[in-house]
Amino acid sequence: MARIVLKFGGTSVGDIDRIKNVARKVEQEVKAGHQVAVVVSAMSGVTNQLVKYCNDIDKLHDAREYDAIVASGEQVTSGLLAIALQSLGIQARSWLGWQIPIYSDETHGKARIVSIDTAELDKRMNTGEVAVVAGFQGVTETGRITTLGRGGSDTSAVALAAALKADRCDIYTDVDGVYTTDPRIVTKARKLSKITYEEMLELASQGAKVLQTRSVEMAMNHRVRVQVLSSFEEAAGSALPGTLVVDEDEIVEKEVVSGIAYSRDEAKITLIGVADRPGVAASIFGPLTDAAVNVDMIVQNVSEDGKSTDMTFTVGKADIARAVKVLEDAKAELNYKRIVSDANVVKVSVIGVGMRSHAGVAQRMFKALADKGINIQVISTSEIKISVLIAEEYAELALRALHTAYGLDAA
Repeated sequence: MARIVLKFGGTSVGDIDRIKNVARKVEQEVKAGHQVAVVVSAMSGVTNQLVKYCNDIDKLHDAREYDAIVASGEQVTSGLLAIALQSLGIQARSWLGWQIPIYSDETHGKARIVSIDTAELDKRMNTGEVAVVAGFQGVTETGRITTLGRGGSDTSAVALAAALKADRCDIYTDVDGVYTTDPRIVTKARKLSKITYEEMLELASQGAKVLQTRSVEMAMNHRVRVQVLSSFEEAAGSALPGTLVVDEDEIVEKEVVSGIAYSRDEAKITLIGVADRPGVAASIFGPLTDAAVNVDMIVQNVSEDGKSTDMTFTVGKADIARAVKVLEDAKAELNYKRIVSDANVVKVSVIGVGMRSHAGVAQRMFKALADKGINIQVISTSEIKISVLIAEEYAELALRALHTAYGLDAA
């Protein structure tokens, strides 16, 4: 017997038939003798509608009331799934974040979980009752409902699995696992049987949409074994070969590159003719930080005359107008000649823990892109990742070329 936490996203519980399908999956795990807790998202489209209601009344709405409203979507789903399980003869009840309770800080709209009191859940699960938990939500010490940010149900599930000391956390999605790259673009993409926490964290942060970044961070910190699998398969997680996200020690044969991610949510800004002096970077990025603009890749050119240089960096595509405005307002202080922005770029990243012990990984990437006539605009690296910025029109060509270059193509 194992203790398992199952999480189902919005598409998996999108209508009554799909909720009944989820109930049958839970039934399989219960009949296999496992103790089960289920975390559910709101039905697909519901959260967006609730957010729209708030904005239609007042775009500067009270964040505390916003959380109370948007958290209601998960309340409906958890109650419906509990009823569906009861109709199958399974003992089940729904739990909201404040009922467990899942304590969070007071950052409404993007709260972080502080602690989870699982005493009552433990007792109920030990009697065979299935706990159906509303994801995405928590409660402050003062009793106000909070939400964990979009995609927060993944975080709810992993946090609950850690608190319950579960053997595994199954994240059901609309794909059957984690692939070496986006299979919609690269038809030869392969499903991975296992991937390390670090690789999954990099993939998630570099554009892969399979798991929310915070949920992977939490799984890594608490060593929660996570399985990614499809809710549209007939079998349940204990019988399905999804993708396991695990500690590096569990993977015997480590690939040099495990996956290739891409992000179209990038924009490039270049300040031309910036004074080459100590503190200039701080004077550029300080105002951007104050304006809540997140900066990613940064490159500063070598100054030939020792007087001026060019500074290139990337921001989120949604932030480009705000970033340019901040820099234009600070032009007198920064003393640059002109500013150039470009939103038609894409970031492509190759990721793998095997990079730590293999040379030539970057050279292979650069050669593969050069062979296809793709110019690299910006480069950044970490211990297990190399990212490049290229023109958006070459995104799909680059993915296919790199996937082949690193030997990731399915046979």
